[in-house]
Amino acid sequence: MNFELHIPACICVPAHPLHPPPLEKPLRIQIEGPIVAIQKLLPCISWHTDALSLEFPQPAGPELAKLAYQVIYGRHPRPECADDLVVRDEYLGWVTDVRPFRHIDYYGVTFDHLVPANDPDPDVLQINILELETASGPFANGEAYANRYLRFAVDVADYVGKKVLAVPRCCQRRRGTQDRARVNSSVAERDAGVEGGDATS
Repeated sequence: MNFELHIPACICVPAHPLHPPPLEKPLRIQIEGPIVAIQKLLPCISWHTDALSLEFPQPAGPELAKLAYQVIYGRHPRPECADDLVVRDEYLGWVTDVRPFRHIDYYGVTFDHLVPANDPDPDVLQINILELETASGPFANGEAYANRYLRFAVDVADYVGKKVLAVPRCCQRRRGTQDRARVNSSVAERDAGVEGGDATS
């Protein structure tokens, strides 16, 4: 059973202008989080993590982007609109204590919504997925983490077995002042790598 991706309403007063964003506003969106949480949303997705033969994007990338789009905008992407949803970048968090690198425990996808091709610095919406159920490992004790870094209280009972929590930056305690520069720079680096024939840089 697929879990529901849950993005709570903005707690800011007034609400942040990008939570939720207007449908027709050009926007670059990055959503990222632990693989264990993403697998609850997309349990049938395979992961291609052989570092010697990486492909961009991972099969999860477009699917996670579509899911996030649907939750953010309350509708499906428009197939007749070529720039309604365009995957631009991804992040793979490698498990570094095992060589060679073959496993990831964290994943993120960046996609554009109506962003003109010649805009190198669009507005960015950063969304972080939290893992609330894991009992051990690097993402254990997600409830304590959520209640420390989010600007609202989280009751794990609301999520266990049914929902995955994802929170835009405006409702987090972390300020994310570098989000726009970081995300746009990463997309530019990906573009430069692709143009040079290296889609994995």
